[in-house]
Formats: sequence, C-alpha cells, structure tokens
Amino acid sequence: MPRADLIIVGAGAAGLSAAGALKQRGIDAVILEQESQLGCSWQRRYDRLHLHTVRARSGLAHYPMPRSTPRYPSRDEYAAYLNDYARHFGLNVVTDFRVRNVRMASIAPVTWEIVGACDSWQSRVVVLATGQYGVPRMPVLPGQECYDGEFTHSVNYRNAAPYAGKRVLVVGAGNSGAEIATDLAEHGAAFVVISIRTAPPIVPRDPFGSPVQRTSFLLSLLPPRLADRIARLTARLTLGDLSRYGMPAADWRPYSSRRVPVIDVGFVDALKRGRVRIRPALARLTATGAVYADGHSEPFDAIIAATGFSSGLDALLEDAAVLDEAAEPIAPSGEPTTSPGMFFVGYTHSLRGHLFEANRASRRLAANVASYLERAGGKIS
Repeated sequence: MPRADLIIVGAGAAGLSAAGALKQRGIDAVILEQESQLGCSWQRRYDRLHLHTVRARSGLAHYPMPRSTPRYPSRDEYAAYLNDYARHFGLNVVTDFRVRNVRMASIAPVTWEIVGACDSWQSRVVVLATGQYGVPRMPVLPGQECYDGEFTHSVNYRNAAPYAGKRVLVVGAGNSGAEIATDLAEHGAAFVVISIRTAPPIVPRDPFGSPVQRTSFLLSLLPPRLADRIARLTARLTLGDLSRYGMPAADWRPYSSRRVPVIDVGFVDALKRGRVRIRPALARLTATGAVYADGHSEPFDAIIAATGFSSGLDALLEDAAVLDEAAEPIAPSGEPTTSPGMFFVGYTHSLRGHLFEANRASRRLAANVASYLERAGGKIS
C-alpha cells in the first residue's frame, strides 16, 4: 500500500492551491485526481463559460495568473493556468485515481486510508478538495418516464448546436441555467423557456464599469441587510425593472443568505428581447412536454435541468460527523476538523469569489497542517 505524509483528494483549483501553499512551506503532498489530466472538469463545461471573477482575484496561492490573461478568463484559459500552476510547483499529481472511500485506519498513530478502485493510500493527513459541485442533482418529476424528448442535466451541455431549431426548456435559474438559456437563444434554438421555482437576484457583471466582484468586497464589510439594499438598488439602476419581462421578484437576498446571485452576462438582454421567456415552477412532464405549477402546458423537444450539484462527500466519508445536513463540511475550509488529520478546502460559500476564497483557505490550511504535523512528529511507518 503506497504511503505519504499528506494526501489531497482532488486536483481542481482548491486542491492545487492547497498543494502549492503547502509546497511553499516545504511540505510535499500527493494529489489524487480522478480525471486523466488536470483541467478536464473545466474543459468539459459549456463552451461560452468565462469566470465571473477577475483575473487578479482568481489566481491560486503564491502564483498569480499571468497579466496577459484577459480580465475574465475563459474556460480553456483557466484550465491551462491550472496545468501551469502544477508545473510551476512541481506538484505530485496521481491521475486516473477515483477515490471511493476515506476512513481512519488507526487512531494511534492517526492514519488515514484513502481507498480507490484498485489501490489504496495511507497518510497522516488527508485534505478533501473534491469541490461543491461533485454530483449533479437531477430532478425526479411525475411523468418523467413518459417524456419522449431529450432530458439531461446541465453538466452535459456544451453548446447550442444540437438544439438548433428546437424548443428547449431550461429548468433552474442559477448562473448555469441563465447562461445556457442565453446561449441557446443566441445560437439557433427556436424557442427557449426558463422555469423558475425560486427566483434569484440578478446583478450586472460590471455595474457602472467596475467588476461586481470588486463591489462585493466592499459590500461584504457592511451589515448584510444594508448591503442587500445597495445591491438591489444598483441592479435596478443598471438592469431596469425586470418584472416587465416576466421575471419575478427575488425570493432571497445575496448578502443575508450568503448565496451567489445570477451574474448577468447576456441573460437580461435576451429576456428583454423576448428570446428567453420566463415560466413558473415545473410540476410534471407529459409525453410531449411540460406542465407548470399554474396548470399551463407547453411542448418541448428537449429539457435541460440546471438544478445544481451536491458535494458527494456523504458517500465518500465514513465519518459523517464532520458534515452538516447538506453534506458539506462543518469546519471552515482550511481549518482543523473534529477528526484529527482531516481538513477540507474549497467549500466556502462567498460573494467574494470561490477562487479567491480557495486561495485564502489554502494558505490557512498550510499553516494548520504544518502545526498539526509538528505536534504529531515523525513520519508514517
């Protein structure tokens, strides 16, 4: 059984940043990655994807993105940066290793066993960096088995080409749902509808010419209710009254709920031009289409469920006490957990940007892991 002082599960942005921050302190990690190469999960996402956060605030620990990169890097540009990051630090990434289980093998000394399909590793410290978007959430609807069209999750969407000339329903109005609906409308779908159960707030990406991420840094310093009022006013001034186009009022506020709003990169324009239409929550499916909560029905050739993801940590970990009811870590990213030698990174919900938070958490993680190893002493036998 191969052994290491420290194993990181997941070589996405958070896992690599953690490894880079640890390397900066002279601590080497083995990173176990289920994909065949770095950046695969980014390259599989839809073609139009760009970061909503600016280059300067999207780099990983101790190695920023090149200044030649655009303000909002594309999917492929960020995947290339991840590979460059790993080369820069000489990180030890084991690819094609799908972790099935993480469990404590012994208490004295503390030893973790990371179980794969055909092999297992042992380590003194394990860092979970599999991300908040590990498992697609697919809705189960009445009549779903009878629907004759294509019914898929947004994780499988690449571009609008397969949907040219078709009637398409997008279920869910998060950032992915809004961008996919916009992409479909702009590139040949005959009729595009987005079904909304819980209406999100929508904010411009660059209000008054300044990145909304920069605004979020400032508003995060204010009381949440005040920040929400300022954000709502800014959105109204820049985007207008969207209720005129069928968009319901937001059911939640970003700063009070610590949830990321829809960041507009074309959706509002498509809505105002009538290229994307709003519908209420989806109630059930028929052989030819959808029936909404208000009883209205429409035919659709395809339905794309942009209904989010879960972490999948509950299926991975034997120690469920470190997770909350949503299967996310109880301990803040980068901080010690109730299980000695177990840490998480990349699970922070923040309006300042997931990548920015991953950078900060990885630096905290490196300091905490160094302290833990110093207290534990010695190497794994």
